[in-house]
Amino acid sequence: MPIYEYRCEECRRKTNVLTLRVSEVVDPSCDHCGGTKLRRLMSRFAIPRSEDTRLESLADPSAMGGVDESDPKSMARWMRRMGKELGDDVAGEDFDQMIDEVEAGGGLDDDDGGGATGDTDDF
Repeated sequence: MPIYEYRCEECRRKTNVLTLRVSEVVDPSCDHCGGTKLRRLMSRFAIPRSEDTRLESLADPSAMGGVDESDPKSMARWMRRMGKELGDDVAGEDFDQMIDEVEAGGGLDDDDGGGATGDTDDF
């Protein structure tokens, strides 16, 4: 049973559509806003990797190369890469939405007062 992912053109959120057969014609609608203007996405597929392998790739210093901490788009690209490395443990709709907000220039501290405040000591 294939699961197809769509992005709603109205609210920009992802929706999953489960079909019984590949040949089944679906008329998808957004689970979030009910919109019917959806664009089908290329879905990710799983590659089995051990937790040790994933953590090793995160610890690689070259993973931070080219990241500009003051540029929201650069940080969003880095966050997407890290989300892919962590797999389903982290990545999801809320994670994607948070990255979209950061990329649009919104900070991590918009909702809860945490995050980048200009201080060097976050603890």
